[in-house]
Amino acid sequence: MISRREWMQLASVSGVGIILPSLAPASAAPLKSSAKVVSTWDFGVPANQAAWQVLRSNGSALDAVEQGARWAESELCNSTVGHCGNPDRDGILTLDASIMDGDGRCGAVAAIEDILHPISVARRVMEKTPHVLLVGAGAQQFAIEQGFTKTPLLTANAKKAWEAWKKDAKYQPRINAERLSQAIPGDKSNHDTIGMLAIDQSGKLAGACTTSGMAWKLRGRVGDSPIIGAGLYVDNEVGAATASGVGEEMIRNAASFLVVELMRQGKSPQEACLAALERIVSKRAEASKHLQVCLLAMNTHGEVGAYALHKGFVYALCDHDKDQRLLDASAVYA
Repeated sequence: MISRREWMQLASVSGVGIILPSLAPASAAPLKSSAKVVSTWDFGVPANQAAWQVLRSNGSALDAVEQGARWAESELCNSTVGHCGNPDRDGILTLDASIMDGDGRCGAVAAIEDILHPISVARRVMEKTPHVLLVGAGAQQFAIEQGFTKTPLLTANAKKAWEAWKKDAKYQPRINAERLSQAIPGDKSNHDTIGMLAIDQSGKLAGACTTSGMAWKLRGRVGDSPIIGAGLYVDNEVGAATASGVGEEMIRNAASFLVVELMRQGKSPQEACLAALERIVSKRAEASKHLQVCLLAMNTHGEVGAYALHKGFVYALCDHDKDQRLLDASAVYA
């Protein structure tokens, strides 16, 4: 088993197509179809591993993406995903998540506090209510009624980072504000949301997205991750897309829905991601020079494409007949 530290070291290597160890036991029979899982950023590698265990056991794409997202929420310790996330500018950690099946069913939660697995609450919203999105205290109440445990999640390190930020507080709604002193737009340290897409052995698609959102955000701010059509969109007839980066840009352009619709028109996943970014740039050209927006897509044939405004976006891919790979996405501002 490779440690998280080793995964992160691998992610720092430049170049396309880093080959990572096989996830399947040597004795396992190969899958007979085009099952595949892709996810954003280098921490998508171990998240994909969790999802792949579902897919290789003939599980559904929906179950796979939920398991992958749950890994990120509880096992990953990253300042912009899950229980290690940085809080808003009032020192409160809130989480957002969405999940979508290729048949159009979807569920989401936003600004939920002290619930370890918002992705699973989002699935309960999808399956147990007539609604799509629950927020804040209502989302937490629903989670507790569904059997989830209320647990304080703000870590000592996140609180310390917040207290340090307050000493020279200058709120800037930019990606990974906690790293601005050492990061530039598109730098490979600019990790945030994990978005995951999967296709199972029956050819059905699903997607999931989970995040703690922008550090030091205004109290009540919600980004694209729990917004169906912005941070995530899935359609069994066409394909699926997810997004990462500054969520406001995805919301303004319904970015994930746009990518899927561009694929519906005949574009490849790569072409669709680029065309969607060109739309974003055309609307806010100057802002686009300073903000990171990343798009990842997969069509019903299992073809994958990714594009970002700035270089540095990487994504993880695992399919039935190849070892897992960490790939560099193309960039508009290369």
